[in-house]
Amino acid sequence: MKLGPLQNALSAVRSADPVNLEFRGLGFFPHEKRPRVFWAGMEASANLKALAGEIDLAAHSLGFPLEERPFTPHLTLARFQPPGIPPKLLQAIQEKSAQAFGSLRTGEFHLIESKLKPTGAEYTTVQTFHFATEA
Repeated sequence: MKLGPLQNALSAVRSADPVNLEFRGLGFFPHEKRPRVFWAGMEASANLKALAGEIDLAAHSLGFPLEERPFTPHLTLARFQPPGIPPKLLQAIQEKSAQAFGSLRTGEFHLIESKLKPTGAEYTTVQTFHFATEA
């Protein structure tokens, strides 16, 4: 288990400014025809991508693989198993696809543990890291 070293590495991640996020738009991964993930999009201040890169490098220094996919900030709203979406839900999503859903300013991120169970994933916050002095 690399939890202690990971926590130490993540505690060194810093930014001069907090991150500003605006939640806008809805979509699916990989696509609407066979959705596995339903998400809300994020428009973020420029420092979010840099912070994500620092977090990735901090984990990589401990032997975790680097993320190969391009950084796409989003908020996962639901996962579909098996892939598919009920027609009424799809219609409601399409009607709200460009809507703004609010904003957030933060100076912290969380290390989350994910446990996969037959009833779905269970998430637990392991530690909160403060990366900016003011939020």
